[in-house]
Amino acid sequence: MIKALILGLVEAASEFLPVSSTGHLIIVGDFLNFTGTRAETFEIFIQLGAILSVVWIYRERLLDLVINLDWDRKAQRLTLNLAIAFLPAAVLGLLLHQYITRYLFNPVSVAAALVAGGFAILLIERYARTGRVQSVEDITWKNALAVGIAQSMALFPGVSRSGATIMGGMLCGVSRFAATEFSFFLAIPTMFAATGYSLYKEWGSLTLADAPLFAVGFIAAFLGGLAVVRFLLVYVGQHSFAPFAWYRIGFGGLLLVYFHYHPWVGQGG
Repeated sequence: MIKALILGLVEAASEFLPVSSTGHLIIVGDFLNFTGTRAETFEIFIQLGAILSVVWIYRERLLDLVINLDWDRKAQRLTLNLAIAFLPAAVLGLLLHQYITRYLFNPVSVAAALVAGGFAILLIERYARTGRVQSVEDITWKNALAVGIAQSMALFPGVSRSGATIMGGMLCGVSRFAATEFSFFLAIPTMFAATGYSLYKEWGSLTLADAPLFAVGFIAAFLGGLAVVRFLLVYVGQHSFAPFAWYRIGFGGLLLVYFHYHPWVGQGG
């Protein structure tokens, strides 16, 4: 149960910050010796807890979106933009899922992606010309497509879905706050689809005895997600993502050194 609690909190802390939840779960799971098919299914399941925290925080806006969809042009545009942004990763995920899972889900690949992503965030924070689009309702279909293409890069574990989508939005002129909110909204269909597909394929490997373990991880991810999302919404109003970039570089660099002296051997490794 302790492992489930730790991994649930890791999922919550890393899912919406630009540090890669998948990457951290792979690394922490490896150090906790919690690996294999059962562990992979558990990590997928607790992502539902994290995404439900976003649904809960934005429940009023989501309800308004659904109620007003048939007549409100802004609601229709936001829904269309979310669909546009969702498609690139959905298509590529279906095509490349087995390859990515087999060859890239390992701590060494994650560590390298953490470092590379950290430098990318620093460059984008320095040179991106943000601020032309101040709210998610003003995002254009071109902005949405750019964010969707950026999100597809997060299929590579360690890149970070939230980091890729936020940075992709900032690159095309969306303000840091609007890009962050759009990333949260986009996470809802993306993560429900990804977790639903993965759980459908892996559900047969679970037993009733796994229920307590999964429940602990799910609740920890949900409650932790509530705190992290609220923190990030306050943080992005006054700060850049540079501290997260330096964290990625430092943590990823240490991991690369560690695995240089302690070679990782595993499935697809």
